[in-house]
Amino acid sequence: MSTPIDAPEVIETLPAPAKFVHLRVHSEFSMIDGIVRIKEMIKTAVGHHMPAIALTDQSNMYALVKFYKAALGAGIKPIIGVDIWLENEEERELPHRLTLLAQNQEGYRPVTEIISQAYSHNQVDDKAIVRKEWLLEKAAGIIVLSGFRDGDIGQQIIKGNVDTAEGLLAEYLQYFGDRFYLELQRTNRENEELVLNVSLMLAQKLNVPVVATNDIRFINADDFEAHETRVCIGESYALADKRRLKRYSDQQYFRSPEDMVALFSDIPSAIENTLEIAKRCSVEVELGTYYLPDFPIP
Repeated sequence: MSTPIDAPEVIETLPAPAKFVHLRVHSEFSMIDGIVRIKEMIKTAVGHHMPAIALTDQSNMYALVKFYKAALGAGIKPIIGVDIWLENEEERELPHRLTLLAQNQEGYRPVTEIISQAYSHNQVDDKAIVRKEWLLEKAAGIIVLSGFRDGDIGQQIIKGNVDTAEGLLAEYLQYFGDRFYLELQRTNRENEELVLNVSLMLAQKLNVPVVATNDIRFINADDFEAHETRVCIGESYALADKRRLKRYSDQQYFRSPEDMVALFSDIPSAIENTLEIAKRCSVEVELGTYYLPDFPIP
């Protein structure tokens, strides 16, 4: 039996060159909306001198072991996470999105359990939907990113319901405290500036940290067309079909730390908090040990 791979030590301080860490990346294991290959992802992170990186595939952790091994082998701290569909009680066919990051061992197991619950008990239109009560019950050890315009808070902002958005934020803070971050993005998509400006207002009002992500779906900007083709295949649309919803932009590539710093030069805390989250997240994944079901033998 192979020996388990040790996890990286908890990072108290990041290397001096560290400027930014990507915390929301969809690989090809996201099936319908990501074309990032794990090896290419890690190679790119190394090239940009990133000390850590998160993998947050949609509703699954299929690539976890491959990602974990590749990151450790490259000397990069792996941050384990997942993007979830969150139940939308107003429009069940249009669930919200949140990003969950396992802060420690206490948070890693609940993240896996939440995904399993969604697949076992609440699939809608082939999507595994997480009920909010499940998430709130298992809040310990989990860092949550708000999902920006695709999250429940962001959607209420877009609808003009700022008071409702504030109420949702207050509820999350009751359960997650300083482990809840309002996510900010600038990828040239509809309603981004609206959600960003109101999010900043709410962050200041309720003393909530903000964090910048680029919601990565591909490595290079010129991979956008290949990504759109992948999305069309998953949604059974032709690329030129005018009826299809265009949810992504050519800006959702693996931007360099310098690009992200420049993009959010007016909100430096959103960049600094990516490094802070990277320091906070340390999970050891036990590999090489097998646990068989304990069935009684007659």
